[in-house]
Amino acid sequence: MKPENLHKYSFFIHTMGCKSNQFESSIIRENLIKNGMKEAENIEDAEIYILNSCTVTHKSDNEAMYLLRNAKHKNPDIITVITGCIAQVEKENLLENEFIDIAVGNDEKLNLFDILSQGHLCSVSDIMKLDKFNKTVLTDMSKTRASLKIQDGCDNRCSYCIIPYARGKSRSADTDFTVEQINNFADRNFKEIVLTGIHIGQWGKESGLKLTDLLKKIETETHIERFRLGSLNPLEIDDEMLDFLSGSKKFCPHFHLSLQSACDKTLVSMNRFYKTDDYLKLIEKINSLFDLPFLGSDIIAGFAGETENDFETTCQNLKKSGLTQIHTFPYSLRHGTKGAASDEQVDEKEKERRATIIKEISLQKYEDFLKKNIGREHEILIEKHPDKKTGRLKGVTRNYLTVITDGKDEKFLNTLQRVKIQEIKDGKVYGVLLFS
Repeated sequence: MKPENLHKYSFFIHTMGCKSNQFESSIIRENLIKNGMKEAENIEDAEIYILNSCTVTHKSDNEAMYLLRNAKHKNPDIITVITGCIAQVEKENLLENEFIDIAVGNDEKLNLFDILSQGHLCSVSDIMKLDKFNKTVLTDMSKTRASLKIQDGCDNRCSYCIIPYARGKSRSADTDFTVEQINNFADRNFKEIVLTGIHIGQWGKESGLKLTDLLKKIETETHIERFRLGSLNPLEIDDEMLDFLSGSKKFCPHFHLSLQSACDKTLVSMNRFYKTDDYLKLIEKINSLFDLPFLGSDIIAGFAGETENDFETTCQNLKKSGLTQIHTFPYSLRHGTKGAASDEQVDEKEKERRATIIKEISLQKYEDFLKKNIGREHEILIEKHPDKKTGRLKGVTRNYLTVITDGKDEKFLNTLQRVKIQEIKDGKVYGVLLFS
């Protein structure tokens, strides 16, 4: 690759992991296109392959290496660029792999064209030294719901997690910038925004503010109809936040709780500073304050030292909880974390077994939640593109159900309408549009 001719190259970008990565891939895409590069429709037609990686688990690491190796196998001349959290943690060590040409860090990737133009094979700074939020702006118009990153980094040191070392210290977007970007999205006719970050509950920590302070500003000073919040630590959801959200006309009744375990002993080992009973009461309170709220969560199966009794405790607490859905995955050792140093590791097959059991609990809870919505009326944001198979309009309710409607009139795309849920079939939700 000749840096001076970079604008003539085509690229294909593959995104792994969290909503922050998805948001940042959109930034990368816009940055490259703005500088004259063209996005290929598939990897076979690309000259540069960009992998925005995730390092939450060893499986994600292995998947990243497979994708890069496969890209080179398909086209030995393709230029492979790895960025994201693996690049941030591993840095120049990645270049020892013959299928990786360039490594770019998490902060540098937001200006990827300039980084590639400099011709360096490894551009990864010490992210722990960053203390300011990168205010890179996204103007992507292709989706119905926009994402806005309001925070980056994490100051916690949970025993299982490598992400603080890949993302750095907690850094917050300032209030004025956030409000301005939201109103820019409103001007471009977006109806819903997802507020994302690595640990959004730590927003404002540097300046003595709380996330609720930002949410109140958003409620009164912006013109978007609907908002959703990213994942929250249960300790960060206090009465003030719940009182505000329950009375809000804009924020959707949709919560994702970063729980990780439902056993107090395991939570202590994980360096999580709350108890199961506390968040079970929180879940009960949320369900009492909101009408059929969607309550998602994360649970790690088979963390170091988790006994069969500990796991059974988690299962029983999850079953009796008012959660809607549980995202679970087997514990994965991350070198450099306290959990990885433990000599009480759970067998891999046993971790998979436990994860399967939790998935079954989640499936039952989600099915129960869907049934509760049958016959109910909801506000739906109709997506910009109809269902591919049926041509029917589809969209998302405030409580996060994707509904396939009976309508096909494309004049209703990207509008808010009323829908009545009729049936659940093969895990899909069907409804009738209610036009006034």
